[in-house]
Amino acid sequence: MTKSNPRTPRDLLTRGELDQVGEAVRLAELGTSGEIRIRLERSCGGDPLGRARTLLAQLDMNQTRARTGILIYVAVADRRFAVYGDEAIDRVLGEAGWNAICAELGRRFAAAEYCAGLCDAVAAVGKTLAMHFPRAADDTNELPDAPSVEE
Repeated sequence: MTKSNPRTPRDLLTRGELDQVGEAVRLAELGTSGEIRIRLERSCGGDPLGRARTLLAQLDMNQTRARTGILIYVAVADRRFAVYGDEAIDRVLGEAGWNAICAELGRRFAAAEYCAGLCDAVAAVGKTLAMHFPRAADDTNELPDAPSVEE
C-alpha cells in the first residue's frame, strides 16, 4: 500500500511520524487546560462524527476534570475524519468552531501530507483551546499525548 492510498492506520503514519504527532499534542497542550487526542482507525462505519462521539467516552476523554477533551478522529480506509470536543468545549465552540481546521486537514490529507496535516491541526486546535480554555496553574496532563491507533 502506498502512502498516497493508505488503508490501515499503520499505512498512514510511520512510528516516527506517530511520535511527531504525539509531540505536537504535548506542545499544543502547554497553553491550554484542554486535552487533545488523536485516534486512527481503519473504518468509522459510516459517520465519523458519530464515531468520534462514541470514542470520547471509550478513550475516557469525558472524564477530564473540566470536560475539555477534544478528539481528532481519522478513519483511514474511509478517508473520513472529524474533530469533536467534550461538553465544555462544545458549549463554547460547537461543531462549527472546527470547520476551518477540518477544511485544512482535508486539504493536507488530499495531498497525502498526513503527518504534517495532523501536526498542524493539533497546533490549530491548541491555539483555539488556549483562547477559550487557558492553562490553569494547577493543570496536569490527564490523557496520553501519543495517538491512539487501532491495531
